Amino acid sequence: MVDHDDLRQQFIDAFEGADYPINSPMDLVPALPQGPSTKFESGDFSMTAMELNTKLSGDFPYESVDAFVDDVMDELEEQGLI
Repeated sequence: MVDHDDLRQQFIDAFEGADYPINSPMDLVPALPQGPSTKFESGDFSMTAMELNTKLSGDFPYESVDAFVDDVMDELEEQGLI
């Protein structure tokens, strides 16, 4: 079972270093600790940042890390991935 709070915090930790506002997924890459290979894991959920990008529609621009992570979590839930 996925720990939503833990996963959310992993996303915040990984993406908070980006220069907001962000206008595309490419704006996030420099902030990621291992670039596109950065992995997010919780319970039975495991996905790299690159894989994550293929699952998201991305309603850019985002003004803050919280706004971005809120949308990521919502989309993953809607798709039944978490």
